Parts: sequence; structure tokens; C-alpha cells
Amino acid sequence: MDRGVEGQVVGSLATTYMGLALRSPIVVGSSGLTNSVASLKRLEESGAGAVVLKSLFEEQILIETDAALAESTPHPEAADYLGYYVRENQLTDYLALIREAKASVGIPVIASISCITAGNWTRFAEEIEKAGADGLELNVFILPSDTAMTGDANEQVCFDVVRDVRARVGIPIALKLGCYYTNLANTLQRLSRTGVAALVLFNRWYAPDIDLDEETLIGGDPFSSPDDLAVSLRWIAVMAGDVDCDLAASTGIHDGPGVIKQILAGATVVQMVSAIYKHSPAVVRESLDDIEAWMAKRGYGSVADFRGKLSQSHIENPAFYERVQFLKRFGQI
Repeated sequence: MDRGVEGQVVGSLATTYMGLALRSPIVVGSSGLTNSVASLKRLEESGAGAVVLKSLFEEQILIETDAALAESTPHPEAADYLGYYVRENQLTDYLALIREAKASVGIPVIASISCITAGNWTRFAEEIEKAGADGLELNVFILPSDTAMTGDANEQVCFDVVRDVRARVGIPIALKLGCYYTNLANTLQRLSRTGVAALVLFNRWYAPDIDLDEETLIGGDPFSSPDDLAVSLRWIAVMAGDVDCDLAASTGIHDGPGVIKQILAGATVVQMVSAIYKHSPAVVRESLDDIEAWMAKRGYGSVADFRGKLSQSHIENPAFYERVQFLKRFGQI
């Protein structure tokens, strides 16, 4: 890849995401893969277009603060100070990672905050911007399991989070969401008009499982499989022509064909994590080689040439993406 005027990345795989110039459409998502500079360098060498740093968890900070307070004196002033110290220590480590990453790699570094409320944590966003992050991904975790909370109330949290963070920072913001909303298409469209630079579809939540021998609750498989591609593929294709921001596809992208499919559906970039865990950063380079080979065979000069070609708004039978029942001709089901 070469750099043109004003730092723009040029080449057949180059793209622009969140207003940032990327040399390739593969972004390494927030994970343990992105929590050290050594790892970030390996990902850059593999061809990643950008990295999303491991998330700073709003909930984690609150839990650690509460745990520390439980072991300390109940004096109000001491409690306030300890709470402040724990929060600041978390933030200090994260800001140091951002600064070191920006000094060590040449690809965009996107910070990440996982949140469940629009609370005082939004102050952290200002410090993240000052540390030099190129963008900020807000990973909103809301499982609609509270019977006392309406669907509208769940959705409003996302709008509140975006409003509060946008009031504090000028760097581009991406909103990473789950698919549990009353009317997902309507919610995504409205969120795309809040000023966010991108929507990431979808976050992969912790999945519980049950050990039948021990009769205990255990964690499920933390990694996605290529079979998980269908959910985000459908919604990327459905929303590609109806949102006012970039779309990033996440979960189930394990190889070059998976990346190509999501771009054909309308994704600007894809986020890859599980495939790198299962193999190595080399899977990024292998995927990019496969994409370039496919593009050459089909006569495409850039990823922009085929982006959205098979989105819902560009195919002859747009209802195809909305079919949710099996047809007999599709198999013996």
C-alpha cells in the first residue's frame, strides 16, 4: 500500500471508515488481541487496516471500585478518594496504552468503552481523545431481560450514551450494538442520524452453557464460527441503503470469502477476532490475499467497486433478505 497526498492510503484494498483512511477493510476488533503494543505491531504487519483497543468497561470499573470500598474504612471522604483512585488508575493504564500505540503503529487506533448507562464515565471519553485515539467505539451492552424495562427505555440508553459522549469529544464515534431491539431497522436508522460515524453489527455477548455432568453453569464457546456470519450479513444488506453512516460487520468473519460477502452486502469494513485467536495474525494477510485474487478475477480495481452490489436495495428481489421461513425447495427441512 502507498500513501498519496495528505496521508491518504491508496491501493485496491484501501477504504475510508469513520472518516479515517484505512489500507485494508479488515479491522481487528476489541479483544485481548489488542491490549498490548507488541500485539498491535504484529496485527499491523499482517495487514490490518485499523485496530480497536480492548474495551475499558464501565461495569468493571464500578465493580472494582465497590470491591475496594468494601475493604476500606466507611468514612465518606475516604470512600470518595478511594473510588476516585481506582477509577483514575484504570483510566491511566488505558491512556498509556493509547499513547504508546499511537507512537508505535501507523494504522488508526480506535479506543473502546463498553457501557450499559450514560453515566459519569462519559468523562473518560475526553481523556481518551486527549491521549490521541483516532476514534472511539462505544460498545453498548443491553440484554432485554428486565421485565420492568420497556423496549423504548432500552433503546433510549443508546441515544443517551451517544448524546453525552458527542458533547464531550470531537473524534469520530462508532456504536457497536446487539440485535435485541423491538424494531431493529428503525432503531439503527435513527441511531445513524445521531452524528455517529459508524454502526458495528453486532457485538458478541458472553454466552452461558450448562455442564450436564456437574450440573453447573459454565461459559459457552467464546469464539464465533463461520456459520455466525448470516445474522450480520442479513442486517448489513438490509440497512446499507438506509443509514447515514458507515456500517461495520462483526461476528463470523473468518476468511477472505467472509470479508467479500460482507462488503458485497454493503459493509464498509469488517471486524475480525475469533479467526485470529484460532489461527494467528497471519489469517489477516491470507484473507487479504484471497480478496485481491478474487477482485483481480472479477475485474474490480477497488473494494468500492463492489461494495453494496448485493445489498437489499440493489438486488432484483429485495424480499429475499426478509424471508424468515424455510421453503421446501431449499432442502429437505
